[in-house]
Amino acid sequence: MANTNLPRRIIKETQRLLSEPAPGISASPSEENMRYFNVMILGPSQSPYEGGVFKLELFLPEEYPMAAPKLGRICLDILKDKWSPALQIRTVLLSIQALLSAPNPDDPLSENIAKHWKANEAEAVETAKEWTRLYASGA
Repeated sequence: MANTNLPRRIIKETQRLLSEPAPGISASPSEENMRYFNVMILGPSQSPYEGGVFKLELFLPEEYPMAAPKLGRICLDILKDKWSPALQIRTVLLSIQALLSAPNPDDPLSENIAKHWKANEAEAVETAKEWTRLYASGA
């Protein structure tokens, strides 16, 4: 693990992620830039996303831990206004996994999908299962 110029906290968090991975989550730093992580989260059992493999890229900005990790467009309060330097990469990944277990249509990325979820949750769950099978099967 080339840790040139990395803050000690990032080194420690990375070592813990590699030595004690959270169940259903793998996160490995890029060899080119130890602030970039390739993440895979397995869809939680008994959720619409069960059987899915969700691939993410996580980036730790220079301001980390004062600023939240960057993960693209995920509606999760701890990545926005509820971020705290006391939180860790592991906490963020576990929170994303929990969001897959209990989607929150009150803080959506897509208003249309949230409306569908609220209007007909059973149908929305079936759509989520189908999309998981089509787009997150790990193949």
